[in-house]
Amino acid sequence: MGRVEEILSELEKLFPDAHCELNHTNALELLIAVMLSAQTTDASVNRLTEKLYTKYRSLEDYINVPLHRLENDLRQIGLFKNKAKNVQAACKAIHTTFGGRVPSSQAALESLPGVGRKTANVVLSVWFGEPRIAVDTHVSRVAKRLKLAYLKDTPEKVEAKLMRKLPRDRWSKSHHQFIFFGRYHCTARNPKCDGCPLKEHCRYPNHLNVR
Repeated sequence: MGRVEEILSELEKLFPDAHCELNHTNALELLIAVMLSAQTTDASVNRLTEKLYTKYRSLEDYINVPLHRLENDLRQIGLFKNKAKNVQAACKAIHTTFGGRVPSSQAALESLPGVGRKTANVVLSVWFGEPRIAVDTHVSRVAKRLKLAYLKDTPEKVEAKLMRKLPRDRWSKSHHQFIFFGRYHCTARNPKCDGCPLKEHCRYPNHLNVR
């Protein structure tokens, strides 16, 4: 078994049920949740959207609300003013350009205000079932520690290398397993290195320079 296969095998043992932890019931809710998750934990976003999604049920709700009210509804998370502006603008674009439906292509999603490659990849993978690897801080950190990417690689380079090294049919699931591994095991600070099944593949097996 090669090194990549060993890594994937151990991740499967650790987190066989890894999944998107952002609560949603439709494509619009997922898109907005991912937009809100920038520099914010999924748990914080879920606490917010539990109320938000009962108040805003359609594109029109987000479009017609005065911006200052939407800002106030997002106030409990970071960057709420910018996120409110982008959410409203994205909803307007979906309404006017895409017939009221969240688009299902990479280019179309990335044309929406506030939607970058990572957000588009999450929506494509989770909602539309397209094989994708969305590189957030967890995926980037884990990939670099496991020597699947260089330390100075940009998220785009990390994504390209993972897509090249991992089997295509494992992209989406591995993306979630990398996130779970980074969120619950190989954390930014105080990673659980002792007894880690991937220690032999790690760039920092003894807690040294783990950032």
